[in-house]
Amino acid sequence: QVQLVESGGDLVQPGGSLRLSCAASGFAFRSRGMRWYRQSPGKEREWIATITDDGEITNYHPSVMGRFTISRDNAKSTAYLEMKNVKPEDTAVYSCNSQTYFGKGTLVIVSS
Repeated sequence: QVQLVESGGDLVQPGGSLRLSCAASGFAFRSRGMRWYRQSPGKEREWIATITDDGEITNYHPSVMGRFTISRDNAKSTAYLEMKNVKPEDTAVYSCNSQTYFGKGTLVIVSS
């Protein structure tokens, strides 16, 4: 069965950095695009980044463009989200997505 397991969430100070990972299994990872979403308290889940199957093309929500970088390692069946210059409004549960599947997410808290 398809499994997506996120990790790397933590408490980080404003302006800091963090790298999230998404370990995938149960499907042909190298043949599928991957996405990251986040959900802040009291808000709807929102899309933040996409990467194509070969990693050649990426797209970002305007709120994270220039600060976040999505990447992938097809040999490890893992997607990543590099977060830099984080802001308090980045506080959320971050989850990865492929096809119709979502992981359970990892919590990022940005606070001093």
